[in-house]
Amino acid sequence: MSEIRSKAIDKLEKKMEEMSADEMRYQVLNTAKNFKTSWMGLGQILYTVWKDKLYKDWGYTEFDSYTTKEIGIRKQTALKLLKSYSFLEKENPRYLQKDYTEGAEPKAIPTYESVDVLRQASNNKKIDREDYQKIKKYVLEGGKDAQEVKKDLTQMIRQREELDPREAREKKRILVLKRFVSVLKSIRKEIKVTNILPEKILKDVDRLISELDPEIG
Repeated sequence: MSEIRSKAIDKLEKKMEEMSADEMRYQVLNTAKNFKTSWMGLGQILYTVWKDKLYKDWGYTEFDSYTTKEIGIRKQTALKLLKSYSFLEKENPRYLQKDYTEGAEPKAIPTYESVDVLRQASNNKKIDREDYQKIKKYVLEGGKDAQEVKKDLTQMIRQREELDPREAREKKRILVLKRFVSVLKSIRKEIKVTNILPEKILKDVDRLISELDPEIG
């Protein structure tokens, strides 16, 4: 993991020396230190810190500031951890169980990046249920890398569009209409401000925009 390097780990250990091993704050730091092999544990404990706002008891006003300054994890990474853990907890809780992570091969344990891609795929309307189940298997059972999963998703979407050219044409039509309406609105604004064209033209532009707006939803 790039965010937590040896210097960062030394920093965590120094902070831990000042605390009791029974403290929640100590436990968070200890889990963060082992993040590379235990992101699920860190995701779980950070979720508790975020939900209960425990970071405020430790002198931080914002969760982002706490994760950056105390644990050495960037805001973007912390958010992915929270979202990935929350997704697994709701949709696939068995993958968070200790006997699963201890019994699985390291390469088969999904990374938080891959789980985050899976989470986004679950809300993607371009992906049907069958394709989603394939991606889910790649991530949760095969431990597939996030970049590979993204490539698979892109390919699936392209194949679906090729199989349904009418849907693809409709999407392209809407995209062109959106650009056209955007240009019309820009022109309308310029006409109104500069007053260099007759009022009739302004009304014609307004009428055209009102006719096209329903087409693009």
